Amino acid sequence: MAKEDTKKIFSESIDLGGTTQEELGSVKSVKKIEDENKMLTAHVRRLEEESAMLRELFNNVNTELANLKKPALLVADVISLVPQNKAVIKLPNGNKFLVYVGKDVKNVVAGDAVLVDQKSLNVVDSVEVNSNFEVEKYVIIEKPQESWKEIGGLKREVEEVKEVIELPLKKPKLFEKVGISPPKGLLLYGPPGTGKTLLAKAVAHSTNATFIQVVGSELVQKFIGEGAKLVKDIFALARAKAPSIVFIDELDSLAATRMDTGTSGEREVNRTFMQLLAEIDGFKPLDNVKVIGATNRLDILDPAIIRPGRLDRLIEVGLPDAEGRLEIFKVHTRRMNLQKVDMPAIATLMDNFSGAEIRAVCMEAGFFAIRDNREYVTQKDLVQAVEKVRFDEEDQGHKRLYG
Repeated sequence: MAKEDTKKIFSESIDLGGTTQEELGSVKSVKKIEDENKMLTAHVRRLEEESAMLRELFNNVNTELANLKKPALLVADVISLVPQNKAVIKLPNGNKFLVYVGKDVKNVVAGDAVLVDQKSLNVVDSVEVNSNFEVEKYVIIEKPQESWKEIGGLKREVEEVKEVIELPLKKPKLFEKVGISPPKGLLLYGPPGTGKTLLAKAVAHSTNATFIQVVGSELVQKFIGEGAKLVKDIFALARAKAPSIVFIDELDSLAATRMDTGTSGEREVNRTFMQLLAEIDGFKPLDNVKVIGATNRLDILDPAIIRPGRLDRLIEVGLPDAEGRLEIFKVHTRRMNLQKVDMPAIATLMDNFSGAEIRAVCMEAGFFAIRDNREYVTQKDLVQAVEKVRFDEEDQGHKRLYG
């Protein structure tokens, strides 16, 4: 009996063990299926994200392709409006056309810029165009930081510039009470590097005026009429940003004496020059726009630009004398660390130096100190710098003469 009970118990334990293994196998199978399901779900999600990204990329490319297939539109100016949805427009080449205005184009008035179809020239849309964009590529517009304190050796020139430019802008009523009209502008002439541009910037700073700087050679354009339009736009910009000072550097490249005959390029220069004269004549002496010209060649300027009523105040900015050189030298060494320097002696060595050359001497002396790993500049550094700048100038002069 005991043997049979033992067999029975052993048989039941075998059955129990078998059942446990089946359950464990089922659990593992379910877990495996769940893991595979998670992987497939993540894979499907990733495919959906890639599909959405590719769909968006396709739509962008398709839109870009559609835009590339569209014909370009012309920018034109509306001259006047005509009944029955018509308008007279002017193209950039100057031609005028009577065209239809699209029904979707609203609130268009004379003077607006519009987009027109290339073939029919009908107005399809309005557009805001910055009229100063083209001219701003050729000029430097800024509020100068240079003040009168940074100018040395030009006492007479500073006083004359203040009389012609600063006083009319700051005290216009004083001129009205006295009953005189101040000059519309002035001309600074003299050798290079003597401070002509610095004078113009300083007076703009003292009057808090917008400083518009343009080089005369940049006013001469390739195509007929473009230079004159550029001059017109510059003065329109100056009036919009008034009070302002228009500084024209290298004026001789534009305002040289005119000749009766010449090439087409010379005739275009003359057209631009005539527009400049017309613009200077076009504003009143007490307007908040002043013109300052600068040149190294007064002898070749056309008399029309320097006659009374235009740039009628001529100010020579020459090389500084001994006292002026010392003042300029002090201005440029104001922030330098000097030790045992006889400044009057150094100024005496810089005979016939311009303000720009004196500044170059100070910079070269600083380099001599840096090469010796010193934090200060000595008398020897400045003497060597004077010799170096003088030698460089003589070498450049030799190359200009003999090539």
